[in-house]
Amino acid sequence: MVGLLFVCMAFAAGFLLRGNEAFLDRLGFDTPANNQDSNPGMTVSGDTHESVSARVAEVQGILEKDSVNEYDLDTTTEAVIDSLLASTGDPFVSYLDQNQYQAYLMAAADSYTGVGVLFSERDGHACAIDVFSGSEAEAKGVRPDDFVVAIDGNRNSGAWTQAEVVRTLGNLENETVVITWRRGSSGDEGTAEGEGEGSEEFATELKVSDYHEPNVEVRLIDKEVGYIKLSQVSSNSDDLVKEALENLKKQGATCYILDLRDNPGGYITQAIDIGSLFVSSGTFVKISVNGNSLDREVSSNLASDGAPLVVLVNGHTAAAAEVIAGGLQDLGNEGKVRVVGETTMGKGSVQTVSALSFGGGIRYTTAYYQTPNGYDINGNGIVPDIQVAEGSSSEDAQLSVAVDAAKTMVSAAE
Repeated sequence: MVGLLFVCMAFAAGFLLRGNEAFLDRLGFDTPANNQDSNPGMTVSGDTHESVSARVAEVQGILEKDSVNEYDLDTTTEAVIDSLLASTGDPFVSYLDQNQYQAYLMAAADSYTGVGVLFSERDGHACAIDVFSGSEAEAKGVRPDDFVVAIDGNRNSGAWTQAEVVRTLGNLENETVVITWRRGSSGDEGTAEGEGEGSEEFATELKVSDYHEPNVEVRLIDKEVGYIKLSQVSSNSDDLVKEALENLKKQGATCYILDLRDNPGGYITQAIDIGSLFVSSGTFVKISVNGNSLDREVSSNLASDGAPLVVLVNGHTAAAAEVIAGGLQDLGNEGKVRVVGETTMGKGSVQTVSALSFGGGIRYTTAYYQTPNGYDINGNGIVPDIQVAEGSSSEDAQLSVAVDAAKTMVSAAE
């Protein structure tokens, strides 16, 4: 009788507690709640503890099933993706909507519709990295480091990105636009937000036209120093530099200056090919991918005949241009290479843009650059052998030092 009574009491207790899932869960019993194969939203199956997409899908399913409010798909998608990307800590990661992605493709082309300004981006704000010689923008006083504040009065919520500026100008070909710029005091580098004493705005009225960046400037200095300024590391830069070397050699050049100041970078393959024009065979750059180092070699054709070389750099020399400077500095061509100027930007990383099936793309970091000796370019920059600050006067002090250094190396080799 006692045993029968115990069984009846246990059955009654189980009946009373079977709906109390929280209590049973604390006791360690399996319950329908913690045994579900899908989330309450019923939009995705699987373990929501291990998948961001499953967790978001769960919330989406609940809202679509029970919420009386609606959400905009595009706005929500952008907000979710931006939040996910921000959590990675990648300073260069970004989501490009369909219009921005098309603007990126346009900006990567050799020519584009614009106002004679090569745009870059700093802290999420578009700024001028170069102003084309002879352009209307140059005539009206636009200078490198001027930030875009507004286009035709539109301040774009206070932040015009590079892609947005290029896209907007690309849609206004043959029209006149008013661009408002922000510049720091006394011609110093400005800030994206216009912080600091003396920061000022000014407006220019400019015609939007097709522009082709004059990528290489070549001249002979003092009848013996061959000067080559490379504005970008574009898809044909190695051919342009090789042609410049051949022409300067015919004019009697005995040494060279490769000016990479204000060069925002470009194609890594071209950077390696340019290096092969000046130094012997060997590792020119190390590319670190997920902790693994991939060496990229140069097969030298020494179009420069191994003549002394000075590489000019400044704080706006970036990415693939830094790879050129670092590779030439480390390999050194038996002491016949000197880097002159200011420490470079330290943007030694590789960004990849992947297209998305629903339009637009994702830009993210996939690798980091190191010099042949294993020095990390990213966050450090290339430190010149001879450091020379940019002068405030019209005289180019850095170039003057570079010319002297090149001549000194020629004399030492004789």
